[in-house]
Amino acid sequence: MRALVLPRRTGRNGLLAVTASAALIGASVSPAGADTAPPQGTPPTVSADALPTWQVNGVVWSMTTVGNTVYATGNFTKARPPGTAAGSAKEVARNNILAFDIRTGNLITSFNHSLNGQGLRIARSPDGKRVYVGGEFTKVDGQDHSRLAAFDTATGKLVTAFKPKVSNKVRAIAATNNWVFFGGNFFNVNGKSRTRLASVKAADGALSEWRPTADDDEVMAMAISGSRVLIGGKFQKLNGTAKVGIGAVNGSTGAMLPWSSRPIPTRQGERFSYVTDLFVSGENVYGTANGEGHHWFDGRFTAKAATGELVWLDNCYGASYGVYVQGQSVYSVSHAHDCSSLGAFPETEPTTWHRALAETSYATGEDKAPPGSNSNYRNQPVPSLLHWFPTLAMGSFTKQYQAAWAVTGTSQYVAMGGEFPRVNGVNQQGLVRFAVKASAPNKSGPLKAELGTPKAVRNAVSKQTTVSWKTTWDMDNKNLTYEVLRDNGTTPIGTVKRDSNFWTMPTATFTDTSAPAGKHTYRIRVKDPFGIAVTSAASNSV
Repeated sequence: MRALVLPRRTGRNGLLAVTASAALIGASVSPAGADTAPPQGTPPTVSADALPTWQVNGVVWSMTTVGNTVYATGNFTKARPPGTAAGSAKEVARNNILAFDIRTGNLITSFNHSLNGQGLRIARSPDGKRVYVGGEFTKVDGQDHSRLAAFDTATGKLVTAFKPKVSNKVRAIAATNNWVFFGGNFFNVNGKSRTRLASVKAADGALSEWRPTADDDEVMAMAISGSRVLIGGKFQKLNGTAKVGIGAVNGSTGAMLPWSSRPIPTRQGERFSYVTDLFVSGENVYGTANGEGHHWFDGRFTAKAATGELVWLDNCYGASYGVYVQGQSVYSVSHAHDCSSLGAFPETEPTTWHRALAETSYATGEDKAPPGSNSNYRNQPVPSLLHWFPTLAMGSFTKQYQAAWAVTGTSQYVAMGGEFPRVNGVNQQGLVRFAVKASAPNKSGPLKAELGTPKAVRNAVSKQTTVSWKTTWDMDNKNLTYEVLRDNGTTPIGTVKRDSNFWTMPTATFTDTSAPAGKHTYRIRVKDPFGIAVTSAASNSV
C-alpha cells in the first residue's frame, strides 16, 4: 500500500504532516468478452456464483473492508444466516451496523453494536485500525454520538473518545490515520459553523480549521489522494466556485485545487446528475453518478486524481450507486438498462434492468454512439463491458425499488449490499459475495431456458443433415462449446464454439455427414469452460 503525505492543520497554528494511504485495491467499441476464463490480455472477473452470506431485513447503504472483514451499515434491525427466512429462530438483533467475514459470509459476532438511526456511509482509515460510520443516528449503543462514530477494528469496540457533534446527516467520509474528513447536509460541527464539509481529529473528534464549503447542495462522496480531498455530490459550487458535482480541495487549507474534467452536467431545474460514490485506485479516481431526469448522465467515469483529467466516461443509462476496483476490473452497482454507448446491451421494450456490472479499468475505444442526453462529452474514451452478469432482484424496502446500493471487496472477493431479496433466483437478502475463479465453486453455467430446440433438415441429394439451434448464454463465461448428440448418444458427433451474451444469441449450425441409414433426432449439449453443461430437447426426426 503506497504511503501518501497529507498536510493538515492543528488548531490555529500552522501545519503538521501526517501519513495517509490510497484506498485498497483490492478503434470501434465492443465488449471485451472477459469472464472467469478470459482470453489472454483481458482482465478476469469474479464468478457469478452467489456465495452464502448472512442476510439483513432492510437495506445496506454502504460497506468497507478491512483485511477479511466487511463492515456494513444501513437501515435494518435483524441479521440471519443464509438459507433462512426472515423471522427464523436463528435471526439475531443488529441495528443498522454489522460485520461479516468476506471469505465465509459468516456474521462476526464480536462486533455487535446498535445505531439508533440509519447509517449512510462507512469508511476505513488507511492503516485499517479504525472504521468510521456516518448517518442520521444520534446514539451508538445508547451513548451520545451525533451522526459520526468510530470503531476499533482490533477490539471491535466503540471509540468512546471520538465524539464530534454534527448537526445533521453525514453522507460521505474520507479518513487519514489522524484526521477524518466528512460531508453531508450539515451546517454546524462541535458548535461551530461548517457548510456541508468538515474535518476532525481522529483521536478525540476535535474540530479543525479546515472549512471548504459545498455551497448549494449535499455532499454524497469523498476520497483522498495525496494532499487532495476529492468531493462529490449534488452541489453546483464548491468554495463559491462553479464545480458541478465533483471537485478537489487542499487537505490542509481547504482551498480549491485544479479539476479539469466535467463528467457531471449542469443542473437544469429539477433535472440534474450527481456523484454517488468515489473510489481511488492507483493514480485514478473512479466515480458513479445518478441522474434525476430522463436519460440524464448516470453512468460511471474515471479521472486522474491529481488533475481531474478525464480517463474515460461511459454513458450507460441507469443510475449508478457504488464502485469498487479489483485489479483491472471495475465493479459497480446500478440499474443499467442501456449500454449501447459501450457497444453492449441496448434499451429494450419493456425495459430490462441489469443491477451489477463489471468493466475494464482502462479505456479500450471511443464512444461511437450518439452523444448521451445532457452529457458534456461525445466521442470520449470508454471502457469495455466485461462478461459478468449475475441477476439481483429488485427490492422494495426503501420504496426506491433498487437492488444493490454498495460494493466492496478484496483481491479475492467482491461483496455487494442493498435491498435485493434474491440473487440468481435464490433467496438471499441484502448481502451477497462473489469470488475469483480459484475460490469459487464455478457452478454458474449455461442457461437451459434460453437454449433453443434444434431443428434438423435432411438434404435429399447430398444425404447430409443440417442441424441448427439458437445458442444460449452464461452469466460469467462468454465462449461456450456446443456438442451435437445424435439420437440417445452421449458422445458428440461434432462440436461448435460460439460467443454469446444475453443480448446476442446467434443461431449455430452443424452438418452431419456420417449418419447411418434410418431416422435420427439430435440434441445439443452446451458446456462452459468448467464443464458445467445443459442439454436441449430432441429435434424433429429426419
